[in-house]
Amino acid sequence: MDKAKLNYTVDLGLIVSFLAAFITGLIKFPGLLRSVGIETSGIPYREISRVHDWSGLAMGMLVVVHIVLNWNWLVAMTKRYFGK
Repeated sequence: MDKAKLNYTVDLGLIVSFLAAFITGLIKFPGLLRSVGIETSGIPYREISRVHDWSGLAMGMLVVVHIVLNWNWLVAMTKRYFGK
């Protein structure tokens, strides 16, 4: 797989894992759903918490891969901003 396709795949995975972690985080946030009038008695919090945890781990791993793939660019931009 060439680098552009790999970057695209990693970025797509970051988007999906971010959305999963963000949405489940909003659901888990204490009192948020009740404060906007959503009934929370039927929500499976154990499964939501599991999805939240795993999507957060996936996002963290994908961030590391993203940094590794773009390391040369990060170094070049850092040198440009802060000098050699």
